[in-house]
Amino acid sequence: MIAMMLLVMIVLLLLGFPMMIPMIAASIIVIVFFMPTDPSFLVQQMMTGISAYELLAVPLFILAADIMSEGKTSKRLLDFVGAFVGHIRGGYAITTAITCALFGSISGSTQATVVAVGRPMRQRLLKAGYKDSSAIALIINASDVALLIPPSIGLIIYALAAPNVSLGDLFIAGIGPGLLVLLMFVIYSYIHAKIFNIPLDEKIPWKKRGKVTVKALLPLGFPVIIIGGIYGGFFTATEAAGISVIYALILELLIFRTIKLSMIPKLALSTGLVTSAVFILVAAGQALSWILVMERVPQLLTGAVLGDSPSALYVLFIVAIFFFIGCMFVDPIVVILILTPIFYPAAIAAGVDPIHLGIVIVFQAALGSATPPFGVDIFTASAVFNKSYLNVIRGTPPYIIMLLVAAVLIILFEEISLFLL
Repeated sequence: MIAMMLLVMIVLLLLGFPMMIPMIAASIIVIVFFMPTDPSFLVQQMMTGISAYELLAVPLFILAADIMSEGKTSKRLLDFVGAFVGHIRGGYAITTAITCALFGSISGSTQATVVAVGRPMRQRLLKAGYKDSSAIALIINASDVALLIPPSIGLIIYALAAPNVSLGDLFIAGIGPGLLVLLMFVIYSYIHAKIFNIPLDEKIPWKKRGKVTVKALLPLGFPVIIIGGIYGGFFTATEAAGISVIYALILELLIFRTIKLSMIPKLALSTGLVTSAVFILVAAGQALSWILVMERVPQLLTGAVLGDSPSALYVLFIVAIFFFIGCMFVDPIVVILILTPIFYPAAIAAGVDPIHLGIVIVFQAALGSATPPFGVDIFTASAVFNKSYLNVIRGTPPYIIMLLVAAVLIILFEEISLFLL
């Protein structure tokens, strides 16, 4: 049965169908021909998958990100960060890394960050003397911080797949690993610029720094409201998503006036299209996970891979390997939805903290998203910058190595994830 499911999915993927079609088709074929169950249960499971309260946050955060992207938020953040670090060695690269982290705290999406920050920053990096492959590799991998720093769509999906896990705690736990990766990228950017003798930019006067700071204050309030509100217990993560939309509208529509009221339907339509794709993947993933659970695949797989009484550390490394490899080939949402129910029970039984497990899983999803052969951010960058696949991946090895080191540190020291909780 499992062999037939995999065969159907592989054939349909090779024929060029989007991921949701092979998942749904494989589920239908298995339940019709191999399981003595009413096929209507499959529809019920799909509806169950998209009825979770936490999923309300997804379209709201996407809409807030669309509003901010349409406005001048990314430019204001770039100007603000660049004014303070642009003149030091590797300043443009450091500006890119920090701005990706800041915009990730607005969008929650690696692909949105690649588009919003990557487009303007790539030109600045090229003018500063960076090779195009190095510039693109930095943008792709720095954007991965968006999957760790709240509001992260990856963490929302994990909270959906893992029972009884607080989304607010996950958001707070993602801050430490996100800052760790950012620090590693900043140090590398400084060393890289020194080795390749990247010229320094002029130091911006304090008067101009003050002006760009004032312009960036309101966009910087976005992560403060989300993180501070959740951490202070003023609202839940889902409520924070609704507040983020209101805040984005006030900024871009009323204060900055970078968008018009007539543009809102277009932005809402864009959000609806992206959300529908996410929700169909979630529904298909729920159906597929239900079939796997019914056929006892989690018990069989974890028994074969993990043994009878694995240690917490061993479980985390196995989980990291499976998720990393999976996200190299398949969309992270799909991998999180399918693999989390398989490994979650064994991890909890081994004594792994569910919040720490979520950070490890989502970090591997971020790493796999930017890793050849089929990391989704690679193809996003290829389309956005109109560059060949080989040109996009040429500069990625140093960042992949850094992310692998960070992954090991996060696994070994759970305090990196949990120190704020």
